[in-house]
This record gives sequence, C-alpha cells and structure tokens, in this order.
Amino acid sequence: MQAVWGFSHRKESIGGLVDYYGMEALLNPKTSFINFTDASEHMLKVAIILGSTRPGRNGEAVARWVYDLSRKRNDAEFELVDIKDFDLPILDEPVPPSMGQYTKEHTKKWSAKIASFDAFVFVTPEYNHGIPGALKNAIDFLYREWNNKVAGFVSYGSAGGVRSVEQLRLVMAELQIADVRAQVQLSLFTDFENFSAFKPAAFHEKSLNTMLDQVIGWGSALKSLRIERPEYSMAA
Repeated sequence: MQAVWGFSHRKESIGGLVDYYGMEALLNPKTSFINFTDASEHMLKVAIILGSTRPGRNGEAVARWVYDLSRKRNDAEFELVDIKDFDLPILDEPVPPSMGQYTKEHTKKWSAKIASFDAFVFVTPEYNHGIPGALKNAIDFLYREWNNKVAGFVSYGSAGGVRSVEQLRLVMAELQIADVRAQVQLSLFTDFENFSAFKPAAFHEKSLNTMLDQVIGWGSALKSLRIERPEYSMAA
C-alpha cells in the first residue's frame, strides 16, 4: 500500500501542509486526514508514443528503451503506444476534431486509447528539421483527448531531434498540453552504431528520469485539475 494524496475538500498546497503538520504526521495513517488507499487505483497513466512508422525505424528501439527504464519506477503506470498499430490514414474526418463528432472506427479507437492517459512521452525522430508526418497526422485526429495533460519528449536524429521537438512544443500549446522543459536528445552519430544499432550513452538514463520526474509531477497536478474542474476534462 502506498500513500495517495487525496485533498477532495482541502485547498492547501502540499508544501503548506508539510510546513504546518510535519511530514511524519501527514504520512501516519493514524494521525493524518489524508486518504490512504491502494495507489494502483490512482496511479498516473503515461503513454510512451512511438512517432515513426516507416520500415527499419530506429524509433522502435528507442521507445523500448524508454519503456524498459520507465517500468523500474513505481510512481506511474507506463504503456508503449505505437501509432503504426492504429493504421490511421491521412486525416479523413469531415468535422473538426475539436467537435468530437467522430465517424470513423479508426478515429474512435485512437480516441479511446489517448483519452485513457494522463500524460505522454513522445518518442520522435526529426525529418527535414521537423515532425514526422505520421506523428503530426495522428495528433491532429484528436483534440479534447489531449487537453489539460502533460508531455515530455525523447528525440533522435543527426542534431538530436531538437528541431522536431521545437515544433512539437508549438503544437502542444495549441492542444492545451503542458510540455516539460527536460528532454532526452539522442544523436545518430554517438548513440547509434552505424546509424542503426541503438547504443545510448549512459548519461541519457539520468536525463530520461529527470524528464519523467517533471512529467509525473505536472501530470499529477493536471489530473487533479481535471477531477476538480470537470469542464477541463473530456467528460465535460
């Protein structure tokens, strides 16, 4: 059993509560007003979204690395989501996604999957200084499913994929996704043997966990927002 912060009727910040009551008192089930329940019921759900679909993609090994390392953590649930598995065509919905009036089964399946998560880690290459078309297309199918959640980035390319992430950050803003500052940048020259066999430098693991720390922190805060303010959730 792990402690879960449950402030359904209290508006104080966690920091203020610690200052006033003391951490030991807060974490003691006999003295705390905090609701101690099974953490699995409230665990943040994080999607690791693989954004490349082309044959021979390097992204599959990168996404698997992110997933394997993230599973060592006990502060969130992680799932690997490969957009290739959803067979999304070029955007073919007649109504803007902000309306949520989906007519295609592939869109409904994609919508249900993304709506089930609280946070996202995008694993993306950089194509011609930008976002892979397949990833941008998959993002554009939906709208409210992304809203008031958080995203982090793991990118790879000749320049570490940083320009792809720069563009993704602009897209995140329009989708009302909070993007964290920390990111993982993987170089085709130093983290891939012969530009194909993924062999990341050891220091990237620390960068990954720093990014995940931020994603989980912001994700937890935004999940509380969606619970307390239903108008900010897809269920509204």
